[in-house]
Parts: sequence; C-alpha cells; structure tokens
Amino acid sequence: MKHATNHIQQRSSQCESNILKKQKSLNKRPKIKLKLTRTDKVLEIIGWIILFGMWIFTLTNYSELPEKIATHYNILGEADSYGKKGTIFFLPIISTIMFVGLTILTKYPHVYNNYPIEITTENAEFQYENANRMMRILKISVLIIFLIIIYQTIKNENLSGLGFWFLPFVLSIIFIPIIFFYKNANKKTNE
Repeated sequence: MKHATNHIQQRSSQCESNILKKQKSLNKRPKIKLKLTRTDKVLEIIGWIILFGMWIFTLTNYSELPEKIATHYNILGEADSYGKKGTIFFLPIISTIMFVGLTILTKYPHVYNNYPIEITTENAEFQYENANRMMRILKISVLIIFLIIIYQTIKNENLSGLGFWFLPFVLSIIFIPIIFFYKNANKKTNE
C-alpha cells in the first residue's frame, strides 16, 4: 500500500512538473498580431455564410418537421435515438458557440498547445498563420458536418439515417486538413 502511495505521489509530481514546463513554454512564445490574408478573409466569410445558412435552413424547415425526429446516429449512420422536433436546434446552437469560440481563439495562436515544433521568434509568424489557417478550415469542416446532419434529419421523414458514407466523410474532412497542416508546419522547419 505504501509503495502504491509513493508511486501516485511521484506521478503527481511528474504531472505538475510537466504542466509547469508547458506553462513556461506558452509564456515564452512570441505574441504577434496577425493580419488576415485574402485567403483567411475568404475562409471566414465562407464559415459565416455556412453558419447563417444552417440557421436559415433550420428555421425555414422547422414547421414541416414531424413531432419525432432522429437525434442521434450510430457509427453506420443509422438513426438510433429519437426526440422532439425542437432538438433540431441543438446543432445550430452548438455550431454557433463553437464557431464564435474558435474565431476568438484564432486571435491568440500563441496559446495553442499542439504545435509540432518549438515556437521561436523566427518561426512564430509562419507557425501561427499555418495553425490559424488549419483552424479556419476545421471550423468550416465541422459546420459542413453539422449542416449535413441537419439536412439529413430534416429531409429524412422516414428516419432512415445519414448513410454508410457519413463516417468516412467525417473522418476525411477532419483528418486530411490536420495532416496537411501538420506536414506544412514541419516542412517549413526543414527548409
């Protein structure tokens, strides 16, 4: 029992040490105010258009929904849980919170924890721009995923589901940009 307690205390100390190192690393990162490029502006506009489109589509189709709609889909894209039609608003609400939150977060790229390399004053601008571009692409990807779920839920009167194609699509639309931007971040460091 005493050995287990010592082991837990050692692991706790290691975790605290790792957290302190990470905080020091974050505090040392340069804070740069990035200017939006034309591409970044276009990506932001596309995101806002999808978000507004999602709300308009949901609101304009709400009255036509049956009282019972699919509220959850399994790994095969089949509806496996049902609820009242008002639950259709969860996805636009979650999308809005996520989109606005990530938009605010892009103003502080120095706080991201997942850079594949150490951030220095020499590489900070490139790494921050690369990470922010990835964040913008992922925001759009998640909005598209949620919009498809809303569309399929509204247009599937027979409650059949999303289809078998949905999971591979979701994995692709999320992980392809992550892999691309991760490689891009590493490529720049090797030049």
